[in-house]
Amino acid sequence: MSDKVGIWIDHKKAVIVAASAEGLATTTLESEVEAHPHFGGQQDGGGEKKYEERRRHDLDRFYDEVVSLVKTPGGLLVLGPGEAKREFVKRFSHVRPDARCAVDIETTGTLTDPQIVAKVKEHFSIAR
Repeated sequence: MSDKVGIWIDHKKAVIVAASAEGLATTTLESEVEAHPHFGGQQDGGGEKKYEERRRHDLDRFYDEVVSLVKTPGGLLVLGPGEAKREFVKRFSHVRPDARCAVDIETTGTLTDPQIVAKVKEHFSIAR
């Protein structure tokens, strides 16, 4: 178990920063979720609806993978530019209802790995 975990997440990847007594560890997980196409006009046979359902399942699998790497943190910071951060927190609560930790969400733009680490260290007041 990590004491504190910060995650920068969007639909393409997740960068997980785990802080424990042993130090900081960073893991990057790439998503295999397709980019969202733009459907125009009427769709026969429910093409867009089927795509959205498949995409939701793919995102849930991606979020479940991230949850499996997070385990049970003492505190969780979720960062990101779009909807993914809130979708992830909802999925985390669904998959790990037993996890009783403070969860903070912060909207950010695209960040580099060192910027993500710095945000996590600042949020949890980690000096190292």
